[in-house]
Amino acid sequence: MALQPSLRPQIILGNPDAPHSLDIFLDYVCPFSAKMAFKIDSILKPLITEGGPYEGQLKVIFRLHVQPWHSTSTLTNEAGLAVLHASPETFWKFSLSLFKHQADYFDVPTQDLTTRQIREKLAELAAKTLPADAVARFKDLLAFKGAANGGNAVTDDLKYNIKFGRQNSIHVSPSVLLDGLYQSQIESSWEEIQWKDFLANKIVV
Repeated sequence: MALQPSLRPQIILGNPDAPHSLDIFLDYVCPFSAKMAFKIDSILKPLITEGGPYEGQLKVIFRLHVQPWHSTSTLTNEAGLAVLHASPETFWKFSLSLFKHQADYFDVPTQDLTTRQIREKLAELAAKTLPADAVARFKDLLAFKGAANGGNAVTDDLKYNIKFGRQNSIHVSPSVLLDGLYQSQIESSWEEIQWKDFLANKIVV
């Protein structure tokens, strides 16, 4: 699947030039997305990376999927993009950390916080993952600049992810595409056996 060059770090697993693509749409404040993210790291990673049966055959692209019914979805996804640009090599590590702490950004815990305060919380979380010299860059990328309603430095990247999901009729997270085709059978509850069976039937090694 196509991916805007500046967002190449959204390829979180596998060789970027692998012939097959697994696009996984996740929202940082969706509990089912968190469940899927941890499965990606524990189940898919050993199958796709060095020494795995699908090494060089499959790449995994994390498609950021804003779900506006979660009040902090935009802010958390912006944070992911800010990390992607400030410290590309820590993007997936930060993402896993944010999924682990996602309850801190649910509706009720954040209902009395301002946008600025939520971004400050996200910066504190990012500082635990990012190199020290990248934290200031992270904050700068999220700062409002220019026009009164012009967004920030990652707004265009957020739009790209949102438009890509809409174009492919993605409504919920997690959702998965294999080589551009929607895989309705894949669920966040899948364990190793389901993933192995799926890949064995879809990927010719």
